[in-house]
Amino acid sequence: MRLFSLAVFALVFVTSCQSSKKITRGNMSFANNKVVAHRGAFKTNKLPENSIAALQQAIKLHCAGAEFDVHRTADDSLVVNHDHTFYGKDIERSAYAELTVKQLPNGESLPTLRNYLLTGMQQNHTRLVLEIKPSNISKARAVETTKQVLALVNELKVGNWITYISFDFDVLLTIKSLEKNAPTQYLNGEKSPKELKDAGIEGADYHYSVFKKNPHWIKEAKDLGIVLNAWTVNSIEDMDWLLNEGFDMITTNEPELLFQREKLHQLKK
Repeated sequence: MRLFSLAVFALVFVTSCQSSKKITRGNMSFANNKVVAHRGAFKTNKLPENSIAALQQAIKLHCAGAEFDVHRTADDSLVVNHDHTFYGKDIERSAYAELTVKQLPNGESLPTLRNYLLTGMQQNHTRLVLEIKPSNISKARAVETTKQVLALVNELKVGNWITYISFDFDVLLTIKSLEKNAPTQYLNGEKSPKELKDAGIEGADYHYSVFKKNPHWIKEAKDLGIVLNAWTVNSIEDMDWLLNEGFDMITTNEPELLFQREKLHQLKK
């Protein structure tokens, strides 16, 4: 019985990760699943969060998306890191050279956005879900960071890979003013789907508890064509609830587990 269970597990996992179904955008052909690896697929293989290695693992798993976080250093380097600090140094107030004195646990330097994007654009099945972090210095600095991110994306011609997300609504409005067709999702959770639609924002990417408190927003979003995403979803119970509610994307630290739940959900239909 144990061998049979392991075989079923393997079949579910492999089938989910390597689905032949695709979703297209331009010349892209994205994997047709709901799995967005939060800060890359880092947990199972004990990789550093937001590392190039975690991105590569999310791509290897054929996740629909790999989420990562972008800051701008004092000398205008765009870097990938979740927190506003790196080994105790304030990223916004430090030069890039200061931040590369220490390395990530796997030996990588603090990744630049350029290197991250260059890695991500070597494939065509995993979206790059790019979060622009709010500035701790000023709103104006966040807007300028946004403009620099867009400039780099255009320079590398990587726009078709990217969905932009942010807790800063002005960041998303800046993106829409400069790149009307760029996909955007809002993270903070206080705006209704109607408010997002009116502002031209395509997605509600809220903590799953927001949707549990406002279940009517789920139908409202679907009726308005607003993409539904939820973060950071790590329990089977919450994954199953979101799958049953028909969410478009689910952001998780447990992509392998979510692949299992999604496949089982599909088998029950």
